[in-house]
Amino acid sequence: MELLDQLHERTEHILQKAVSEWQMLPSEQWAFQPAPNAWSAAQCLEHLNIYGRHYLPAIEKAIQTGKSQGSTPARVFRSGWLGAYFTRLMQPRPDGSLPGKMNAPKNAIPAPQPDARAMLAEFIDQQETMLRLLRLAEAVNLNTLRVPISLTPWIRLKLGDTFGFVIAHMERHVLQAERAIQQASAAQQHARI
Repeated sequence: MELLDQLHERTEHILQKAVSEWQMLPSEQWAFQPAPNAWSAAQCLEHLNIYGRHYLPAIEKAIQTGKSQGSTPARVFRSGWLGAYFTRLMQPRPDGSLPGKMNAPKNAIPAPQPDARAMLAEFIDQQETMLRLLRLAEAVNLNTLRVPISLTPWIRLKLGDTFGFVIAHMERHVLQAERAIQQASAAQQHARI
Protein backbone atom coordinates (compact mmCIF):
# COMPACT_ATOMS: atom_id res chain seq x y z
CA MET A 1 0.00 0.00 0.00
CA GLU A 2 1.30 3.42 -0.95
CA LEU A 3 0.64 4.95 2.50
CA LEU A 4 2.72 2.31 4.27
CA ASP A 5 5.52 2.65 1.72
CA GLN A 6 5.64 6.44 2.24
CA LEU A 7 5.61 6.10 6.02
CA HIS A 8 8.31 3.43 5.85
CA GLU A 9 10.50 5.72 3.74
CA ARG A 10 10.02 8.66 6.12
CA THR A 11 10.85 6.51 9.15
CA GLU A 12 13.89 4.99 7.42
CA HIS A 13 15.16 8.52 6.69
CA ILE A 14 14.97 9.42 10.39
CA LEU A 15 16.61 6.15 11.43
CA GLN A 16 19.50 6.74 9.02
CA LYS A 17 20.01 10.26 10.38
CA ALA A 18 20.10 8.92 13.94
CA VAL A 19 22.57 6.17 13.08
CA SER A 20 24.88 8.02 10.69
CA GLU A 21 24.88 11.54 12.20
CA TRP A 22 23.52 11.69 15.72
CA GLN A 23 25.49 8.84 17.26
CA MET A 24 28.65 10.89 16.68
CA LEU A 25 27.47 13.99 18.55
CA PRO A 26 29.00 14.87 21.91
CA SER A 27 26.74 14.99 24.98
CA GLU A 28 27.09 18.79 25.22
CA GLN A 29 25.32 19.22 21.87
CA TRP A 30 22.47 16.98 23.00
CA ALA A 31 22.10 18.91 26.28
CA PHE A 32 22.23 22.44 24.78
CA GLN A 33 19.00 24.41 25.27
CA PRO A 34 18.54 27.07 22.56
CA ALA A 35 16.49 29.28 24.90
CA PRO A 36 15.47 29.19 28.59
CA ASN A 37 12.15 27.40 27.99
CA ALA A 38 13.18 25.53 24.82
CA TRP A 39 13.90 21.82 24.81
CA SER A 40 17.34 20.46 24.10
CA ALA A 41 17.76 17.92 21.29
CA ALA A 42 17.91 15.18 23.94
CA GLN A 43 14.60 16.35 25.40
CA CYS A 44 12.98 16.38 21.95
CA LEU A 45 13.93 12.77 21.30
CA GLU A 46 13.10 11.68 24.86
CA HIS A 47 9.63 13.17 24.33
CA LEU A 48 9.32 10.98 21.23
CA ASN A 49 10.50 7.97 23.22
CA ILE A 50 7.75 8.61 25.77
CA TYR A 51 5.15 8.54 22.98
CA GLY A 52 6.77 5.48 21.44
CA ARG A 53 6.43 3.60 24.74
CA HIS A 54 2.66 4.00 24.40
CA TYR A 55 2.06 3.81 20.66
CA LEU A 56 4.41 1.04 19.54
CA PRO A 57 2.93 -1.65 21.84
CA ALA A 58 -0.60 -0.36 21.11
CA ILE A 59 0.01 -0.57 17.35
CA GLU A 60 1.49 -4.05 17.68
CA LYS A 61 -1.51 -5.17 19.73
CA ALA A 62 -3.93 -3.84 17.09
CA ILE A 63 -2.04 -5.66 14.33
CA GLN A 64 -1.94 -8.93 16.28
CA THR A 65 -5.65 -8.62 17.10
CA GLY A 66 -6.40 -7.99 13.44
CA LYS A 67 -4.38 -11.00 12.34
CA SER A 68 -6.09 -13.27 14.88
CA GLN A 69 -9.50 -12.06 13.66
CA GLY A 70 -8.63 -12.65 10.00
CA SER A 71 -8.22 -9.00 8.99
CA THR A 72 -7.16 -8.55 5.39
CA PRO A 73 -5.66 -5.46 3.76
CA ALA A 74 -7.89 -2.86 2.16
CA ARG A 75 -6.91 -1.56 -1.27
CA VAL A 76 -7.24 2.06 -0.16
CA PHE A 77 -6.84 3.79 3.19
CA ARG A 78 -9.37 6.51 3.99
CA SER A 79 -8.31 8.73 6.84
CA GLY A 80 -10.86 9.53 9.53
CA TRP A 81 -11.58 13.18 10.28
CA LEU A 82 -9.98 13.07 13.75
CA GLY A 83 -6.90 11.20 12.57
CA ALA A 84 -6.44 13.59 9.66
CA TYR A 85 -6.83 16.55 12.04
CA PHE A 86 -4.23 15.21 14.53
CA THR A 87 -1.79 14.48 11.71
CA ARG A 88 -2.21 17.98 10.21
CA LEU A 89 -1.55 19.50 13.65
CA MET A 90 1.79 17.69 13.83
CA GLN A 91 3.00 17.51 10.24
CA PRO A 92 5.84 19.93 9.40
CA ARG A 93 5.18 22.01 6.30
CA PRO A 94 7.21 21.34 3.12
CA ASP A 95 9.47 24.31 3.97
CA GLY A 96 10.28 22.78 7.38
CA SER A 97 8.20 25.24 9.37
CA LEU A 98 5.77 23.95 11.99
CA PRO A 99 2.00 24.58 12.00
CA GLY A 100 2.09 26.10 15.49
CA LYS A 101 3.54 25.81 18.96
CA MET A 102 1.96 23.16 21.14
CA ASN A 103 2.29 22.28 24.79
CA ALA A 104 3.13 18.68 25.61
CA PRO A 105 0.78 16.87 27.98
CA LYS A 106 2.21 16.49 31.50
CA ASN A 107 2.77 12.76 31.03
CA ALA A 108 4.97 13.41 27.95
CA ILE A 109 7.29 16.11 29.28
CA PRO A 110 10.90 14.88 29.21
CA ALA A 111 13.33 15.12 32.11
CA PRO A 112 15.44 18.32 32.17
CA GLN A 113 18.67 16.42 31.36
CA PRO A 114 17.96 12.99 29.82
CA ASP A 115 20.91 10.63 29.41
CA ALA A 116 21.80 11.33 25.77
CA ARG A 117 23.29 7.90 24.99
CA ALA A 118 20.42 5.94 26.56
CA MET A 119 17.87 8.25 24.91
CA LEU A 120 19.43 7.83 21.46
CA ALA A 121 19.75 4.04 21.81
CA GLU A 122 16.05 3.81 22.70
CA PHE A 123 15.11 6.18 19.87
CA ILE A 124 16.98 4.06 17.32
CA ASP A 125 15.37 0.90 18.70
CA GLN A 126 11.93 2.51 18.43
CA GLN A 127 12.51 3.47 14.79
CA GLU A 128 13.51 -0.10 13.99
CA THR A 129 10.35 -1.31 15.75
CA MET A 130 8.24 1.17 13.76
CA LEU A 131 9.71 -0.12 10.49
CA ARG A 132 8.89 -3.70 11.52
CA LEU A 133 5.32 -2.71 12.46
CA LEU A 134 4.79 -0.90 9.16
CA ARG A 135 5.72 -4.11 7.33
CA LEU A 136 3.46 -6.22 9.57
CA ALA A 137 0.60 -3.79 8.89
CA GLU A 138 0.70 -4.68 5.19
CA ALA A 139 -1.26 -7.83 6.10
CA VAL A 140 -4.18 -6.13 7.91
CA ASN A 141 -6.90 -3.54 7.29
CA LEU A 142 -5.69 -0.04 8.23
CA ASN A 143 -9.28 1.26 8.07
CA THR A 144 -10.96 -1.07 10.55
CA LEU A 145 -8.32 -1.67 13.24
CA ARG A 146 -8.20 0.96 15.98
CA VAL A 147 -5.53 2.21 18.40
CA PRO A 148 -6.25 4.19 21.60
CA ILE A 149 -4.56 7.59 21.76
CA SER A 150 -2.14 8.33 24.58
CA LEU A 151 -4.37 10.91 26.29
CA THR A 152 -7.37 8.63 26.81
CA PRO A 153 -8.25 5.04 25.92
CA TRP A 154 -11.76 6.16 24.92
CA ILE A 155 -10.58 7.85 21.73
CA ARG A 156 -9.31 5.36 19.18
CA LEU A 157 -7.84 6.22 15.78
CA LYS A 158 -7.75 4.02 12.71
CA LEU A 159 -4.46 2.12 12.50
CA GLY A 160 -3.49 4.02 9.34
CA ASP A 161 -4.18 7.37 11.05
CA THR A 162 -2.20 6.27 14.11
CA PHE A 163 0.83 5.53 11.94
CA GLY A 164 0.42 8.88 10.16
CA PHE A 165 0.04 10.86 13.38
CA VAL A 166 2.94 9.19 15.20
CA ILE A 167 5.33 9.62 12.26
CA ALA A 168 4.27 13.25 11.66
CA HIS A 169 4.81 13.90 15.40
CA MET A 170 8.22 12.27 15.11
CA GLU A 171 9.17 14.45 12.12
CA ARG A 172 8.05 17.56 13.99
CA HIS A 173 10.33 16.91 16.96
CA VAL A 174 13.20 15.63 14.83
CA LEU A 175 13.20 19.05 13.11
CA GLN A 176 13.12 20.70 16.53
CA ALA A 177 16.05 18.52 17.67
CA GLU A 178 18.02 19.31 14.52
CA ARG A 179 17.56 23.04 15.11
CA ALA A 180 18.76 22.67 18.71
CA ILE A 181 21.82 20.73 17.49
CA GLN A 182 22.58 23.43 14.88
CA GLN A 183 22.26 26.16 17.51
CA ALA A 184 24.56 24.19 19.83
CA SER A 185 27.15 23.98 17.03
CA ALA A 186 26.83 27.70 16.33
CA ALA A 187 27.21 28.51 20.05
CA GLN A 188 30.35 26.33 20.22
CA GLN A 189 31.81 28.05 17.13
CA HIS A 190 31.05 31.47 18.62
CA ALA A 191 32.70 30.48 21.92
CA ARG A 192 35.91 29.57 20.05
CA ILE A 193 36.14 33.03 18.40
